[in-house]
Amino acid sequence: MILFDGKTYESSEQNRLLSQLRKKIPALLSKTLSPEVVIEAVECLREDLLAGRFDDLLTSFPKDIVETYKGQAATLLSKEHLHLKLDTELGSTKEYETEPIEGFSQIRVKKVPLGVLFHISAGNMDFLPAYSLVEGLLTGNINILKLPSADNGLSLKLIQQLIEYRPELSEYIYVFDTASTDIQGMQKMAQLSNAISVWGSDMAISAVRQLAPTGAKLIEWGQKLGFCYVSNLTEVPNADDELTALAKHIAFTKQLLCSSCQVIYVDTDDMGQVRAFAERFLPFLEKAANENASDEIGIRARDTLVAYTQSLKRIMGTESREDHVLRGRRCSLILSDDSELALSPMMCNVLVKPLPRERVGKMLYKGRYYLQTAGLICPEEDRADLAALFVQGGVTRVTRGGNMSVYFPGECHDGEYALSRYMKIVNVEV
Repeated sequence: MILFDGKTYESSEQNRLLSQLRKKIPALLSKTLSPEVVIEAVECLREDLLAGRFDDLLTSFPKDIVETYKGQAATLLSKEHLHLKLDTELGSTKEYETEPIEGFSQIRVKKVPLGVLFHISAGNMDFLPAYSLVEGLLTGNINILKLPSADNGLSLKLIQQLIEYRPELSEYIYVFDTASTDIQGMQKMAQLSNAISVWGSDMAISAVRQLAPTGAKLIEWGQKLGFCYVSNLTEVPNADDELTALAKHIAFTKQLLCSSCQVIYVDTDDMGQVRAFAERFLPFLEKAANENASDEIGIRARDTLVAYTQSLKRIMGTESREDHVLRGRRCSLILSDDSELALSPMMCNVLVKPLPRERVGKMLYKGRYYLQTAGLICPEEDRADLAALFVQGGVTRVTRGGNMSVYFPGECHDGEYALSRYMKIVNVEV
């Protein structure tokens, strides 16, 4: 399904509509979209979401997840938060003139939209396609959105609602359900754009680099690998609470997000201590995994397939030895004596590795292209020093173990503000 000028079309209309869009864009670029129009539409969406208007679209999600999403929407979609986001990420957008300097002309300085943004969104996070598009709208850009293959129609419905609230948004929104294998179609979209915002794996980003026109700005939100670092656990007063929170985080996210915990590092070089930690942590993870188990048949099948694949790898000798895997119901802890930052099998199957503090820098440098979130479980007196160590090594988010995927109002993404990347600064001589 395609959304074009506020109307829906069959996917077979893609080429015709893209040709039509090419003719429309020059005139559209001469118009200005106020962020207040976008904020008013999002506020309406927030009110209807909280009132239960979209509950029928959320039936595939567990009830506790729906309540979590609604709780987040109450804040993140509010006018107050969106204004805070604009102020934080863009600062002042008012045009100003530089101070006079003898021998030089004055210039006017202004922040303006990039023009046309092509969003290639990932499917590992619910609502991401719609949220990415809203960021493009807040910065006044025309937005072409390629939906991820895993999208279940929710994104399109939410975007249609935004247009229903404020019909003038329709000229700035063009949504296509193009398959990632349709390289020709994606090239046409890229050729219409000033910038491409791509979310996804290394392979996805590499493919987009190949199809991007020369001169197009690439805004990459690539694959990241989160980890939790556990140090001096015996000296943490509320250690069980910290482990409970970490287990809930792992079970809730299924380790599908960039900020999710893939590896738990223990501050030691002794594999005996690594195993002791894993044995202590397994009951917490098993409890959380069972509490967050889904009754939806597709999700259960996926989780079963992951576990079965892991078993096959072990039988074939490409996975950890049986004595290095601690199993629980719906989860496992996989012990390894290397300190590599790596992707876990996910779905509550977590890597556990030794990493003495003096070797943290080496691990961070080797994994520098995948750094984002580090969770910390440690005594309070060690927290500041460990946080500084991780930040100096390239980590852009340091949280408590259970908050690795929690959104904090005002935070950046991968060390950058999205809105500032979607605008440019222009200078005009006075």
